[in-house]
Amino acid sequence: MKIKAQMAMVMNLDKCLGCHTCSIPCKHVWTDRKGAEYMWFNNVETKPGIGYPKKWENQEIRKGGWHLQDGELQLRAGGRLKKFVGIFHNPDLPDLDDYYEPWTYDYEKLTSCPPSQHQPTARPRSLITGQNTEINWGPNWEDDLAGVHETGLDDVNFAGMEKEIYLKFKKVFMFYLPRICEHCLNPACVASCPSGALYKREEDGIVLVDQERCRGWRYCVSGCPYKKVYFNWSEGRAEKCILCYPRIESGQPTLCAQSCVGRIRYLGILLYDADRIKQAASVLDDQGIYKAHIETLLNPNDPEIICEALDQGVPKNFVVAAQRSPVYKLAVEWKLAFPPHPEFRTLPMVWYVPPLSPLIQGVENQDTDVEKNDFMRIPFRYLANLLTAGDESPIRFALKKLIKLRKFMRSTRVSDKPDYKSLEEVEMTEVVAKEMYRLLAIAKYEDRFVIPTTARQETEDMYQGRGRLGFPAKSLRPAE
Repeated sequence: MKIKAQMAMVMNLDKCLGCHTCSIPCKHVWTDRKGAEYMWFNNVETKPGIGYPKKWENQEIRKGGWHLQDGELQLRAGGRLKKFVGIFHNPDLPDLDDYYEPWTYDYEKLTSCPPSQHQPTARPRSLITGQNTEINWGPNWEDDLAGVHETGLDDVNFAGMEKEIYLKFKKVFMFYLPRICEHCLNPACVASCPSGALYKREEDGIVLVDQERCRGWRYCVSGCPYKKVYFNWSEGRAEKCILCYPRIESGQPTLCAQSCVGRIRYLGILLYDADRIKQAASVLDDQGIYKAHIETLLNPNDPEIICEALDQGVPKNFVVAAQRSPVYKLAVEWKLAFPPHPEFRTLPMVWYVPPLSPLIQGVENQDTDVEKNDFMRIPFRYLANLLTAGDESPIRFALKKLIKLRKFMRSTRVSDKPDYKSLEEVEMTEVVAKEMYRLLAIAKYEDRFVIPTTARQETEDMYQGRGRLGFPAKSLRPAE
């Protein structure tokens, strides 16, 4: 057993407002420079939809992540020989138009325009070419289902469903999906890089780009199935979400988590067995990967795991933080959160609590014996295709647990007659129910973010680590 620590995040989709407050501070701090105009390390998409970049979930087109070939785990885009042959032409890369051509507005005309009969206007201007441009796509073009009646047909999460029905007015549904880099346990971007520039940090599992080693081959961009690695066309280097590691090291949450208005995000440490990663990613059945993924995560309260972790050099404050981790409770202990698209076999470490959607008309006032989660607007199959490779049973159980929790708390706080029968149906005790309620509904800052500080001098050789800043060193920047 090889015990490692991983910084992980859970997002509760039930509470996401779609306000994009998470995206703005991330954009201003990490991608506010030339060449990074089109990058959104954190973006919020509306589902259903094809997202940003277009059709990022369709690996028949993008060729990202891993798959099994002759029983062996292989990069879907091919191995070293295929990469060498196509090193100057990578057909799997998204085009700039698949993201969007970034633009600004010619604001100067509003103030310098001479008097005329018509009101002056600020036309959109491309940040790439400087010329006037037409806006026809963006990082959340399908915001609140705008245009989804056209693009929604290409949403792969409708697999096995009659998608045309769910795109009609009375049957349509929506929810928001915030996305950042997954900082996977088995990252395809790291394995795809011919230069060895991408690496996973030893101490907390954050995936970074060594800007001095990056040669701009862009195989990391096509290799990532979540399309969360970007190419800076000005610097000629790859860039990606760094999970705000300078803040994480000092015990502070990421900018997206800190600024989240809906308080949907939880950050915490998980302990996992690195020796089980290949086995978990190589499970034959796509629907078995989620269960195998869970089994790689270790119980931080097990005395044997604690002793072994300390013996293998995991800092004590990391072990203590893992015991208080909200991510462990939501993802492993209560099984309310799920990794997106486990069939990509990268074992992602940003998890989602599926949303409780409104009930379809006519069911709201029916008898309580009705299993109301069967009548939710968002189809189980859609959520299962997004979060559990099509296996509906974990999603059904999680949503049923949330409904019963809501019912129990309502009976406790409104009628003062606790409904214990609801808890028994989902094998939950009163203590667990109240703890779950507190974490999901009223958790304070210190409950949502349990982040141990990192002593860098103890975790790595600072001489070897020089230059690994996540962004171009000063010597690589063009002279001004």
